[in-house]
Amino acid sequence: MECSRADIVRWKKEIRKELWDQVRMDKTSTDEEILELIEKVLWEKSRDTYISVTTRQKIQKEVFNSLRRLDILQELLEDESITEIMVNGWKNIFIEREGRISRYEKEFESVERLEDIVQQIAASANRRINERDPIMDACMPDGSRINVVLPPIAVDGPIVTIRRFSKEPMTMEKLIALGALDEEVACFLRKLVVARYNILISGGTGSGKTTFLNALSQFIPSGERIVTIEDSRELNLSKIENLVTLEARNANVEGENQVSIRDLIKTALRMRPTRIIIGEVRDGAAFDMLQAMNTGHDGSISTAHANSPKDMLSRLESMVIMGVDLPIEAIRRQVGLAVDIIIHLGRLRDYTRRVLEIQEVYLDGDGNIRTQTLYEFKEEGVEESGRIIGRLEAMKTPLRQRRKLERAGLSEDG
Repeated sequence: MECSRADIVRWKKEIRKELWDQVRMDKTSTDEEILELIEKVLWEKSRDTYISVTTRQKIQKEVFNSLRRLDILQELLEDESITEIMVNGWKNIFIEREGRISRYEKEFESVERLEDIVQQIAASANRRINERDPIMDACMPDGSRINVVLPPIAVDGPIVTIRRFSKEPMTMEKLIALGALDEEVACFLRKLVVARYNILISGGTGSGKTTFLNALSQFIPSGERIVTIEDSRELNLSKIENLVTLEARNANVEGENQVSIRDLIKTALRMRPTRIIIGEVRDGAAFDMLQAMNTGHDGSISTAHANSPKDMLSRLESMVIMGVDLPIEAIRRQVGLAVDIIIHLGRLRDYTRRVLEIQEVYLDGDGNIRTQTLYEFKEEGVEESGRIIGRLEAMKTPLRQRRKLERAGLSEDG
């Protein structure tokens, strides 16, 4: 008699229940020993039923993941093609592949099982999450970024969102091959980074801001001392030797011991950094970032959410107001003095991520903040596959602020 889907579901539950206490209490058993134990119990339960080798191995792996790993999440985390995992309660799981979101066919055994997994992840990230503190942002051991929201804030049960990052660092060469930009623009950006222009990378959620920042960092000359500051670690600046990595810390249950992005920027200034790289600025820390850019730390880079370069400047003003009480004219002058370049990214309707615009930010003769477009994405057609054909077109407007290029011994052309 061949096994049915109902048989497989029942066996997995029974084996897991039978071995749960034994495996959890015994921390000395190796993975191989646990797999052998699962196989032994499975043979006993399926003695009179035919199970193919493939199905048997699948049952073993899924039971093992539920005992020693992250259950259903484990197989998703092992799939390199998945870029986002979205768990909306224990029954509803969605995944993103190549920019497209689809429903995953499996579900957790129960809401309690999902809650156990959440606590397991929190413990591995040295974080705490419960009803009193129901929101958690953390970095997983594989480098993935995870956000968790628990009831009663999450009405339909625990919400888990995992952003996956490639194990191989993204390079500018790969971005060029993917069509995110071309060699001419990459060469121009290299000059801006080497000449220590202050750069903001803007874009919507999932537009690839962090990925692009990682790639852009490969242009930073060797010998510089870089300090990175993040809420939860995502940056992978693997080619920089003199690197200091700082990560913010949330307050504990008593509301104490918080270390904010603002705190980290202030202390980073005492570390003798050549540049400061902030993973994402989203609040009053924007003021401290501008101060750093304006006090001898040229070449600093950060990312922020915005729908366009113009919106980026408006958001920056709003964020500064959150951190300090200054007249809007003074804030705009600070922004104009600090920020040199905005690189705006976006996801097109074909789900590809592209550089859509590069703008220069400057102050005019009256001290008013102005921008000019240096490159802009122009759509030229659509392939049969649905992929958009287009390129970044130079606007033939030379840089107004050329002093940094000249000091670095570079020219805009050639």
